[in-house]
Amino acid sequence: MTHPVHTPVVAADGGLIGFALADLLAGRTTTMRVELSDAGAAEPWLTRLAGADASLTALGQGQADLPARPELGRLALLLWLRRWWPAGPSLGVPSLDPALLDLETAVATAEVEDLAEGLLDGFEASPAELFDAAIADGALAAAARPVAEDVRGLCARLAAWFDEQDDVVRAEAAARWETVAPGRRAYALAAGLDPIAPGEGVLVSGRASVDWARVPPGILDAGEGTVTWRIVAAATATRLEVVVEGAFADAAITAFASHEGEPFAEVPLELGAGRFTGAADLDETAARLAARVHSGQIAVVVGVADEGVAGTTAEDRAEVVALVRARPPEVRTLAERAAAASADEEF
Repeated sequence: MTHPVHTPVVAADGGLIGFALADLLAGRTTTMRVELSDAGAAEPWLTRLAGADASLTALGQGQADLPARPELGRLALLLWLRRWWPAGPSLGVPSLDPALLDLETAVATAEVEDLAEGLLDGFEASPAELFDAAIADGALAAAARPVAEDVRGLCARLAAWFDEQDDVVRAEAAARWETVAPGRRAYALAAGLDPIAPGEGVLVSGRASVDWARVPPGILDAGEGTVTWRIVAAATATRLEVVVEGAFADAAITAFASHEGEPFAEVPLELGAGRFTGAADLDETAARLAARVHSGQIAVVVGVADEGVAGTTAEDRAEVVALVRARPPEVRTLAERAAAASADEEF
């Protein structure tokens, strides 16, 4: 089964509409795959989208490959960017501002709602909710300066759409949008674990990578090998220390250590200067374990450790990063253009 990191999708009422990641990142939208879970719910919008003949075939088979609609491809890509964009200085990929992504996704969602009424019934967020998130606490105004005219144009389109929906308050808010001085969203890579105190000794140590599927989006550097850990023996206790280099924003994150699939410690992580750090004392059983195994027998996972999570592999992540790096400048989203402009200004 293909991991979701490789397949941008739009969750429609009664089905999923998926695209090939390589196509969308390259600026192509040739075909889209419709997979139905509720034919009755999907039939009205599918008929409007594909026509009677194609929709009958899809409804009968439960799936179909259809000519791509650019509005759906654009929304699928933006939703993918919000979840999977692999930002990190170590990769040469800048982070994307959430407010700009929210604004673009609001416009794209409105376009899809106009394309096929009912397709997005029960969708994760409406244009109104996305616009509210974009402008909350002045986030959009702070992020928009490098692309102010483009943002103003998107806000004008939303103002007209909200006006058609009789949403006067949001129509007025979008119409009067203005920029303010931008903030900075950067960090410096940390140097790893701090020196140990006199009288202490390292029993075992190692390095790991963050699985993108196990942490919230936009929080950590997406590069490999950003997690360092060690188990330190002291006179009073044996402890597990974990550092995750490269933090963009705060979140509730925990590191879990296991041996042969059995967890033996968890470490709540706190945001520091460009990194997350944490330490936890081990119980007697875990301390004895740490004293007799080598680092290759211990696995440290940052984020959700539930075995039910479909995790990404190093190969998954490398493939996505390669596609992102090859993305043509002319097909970049507004958030990507703003990030590139900000990076040019910094250097």
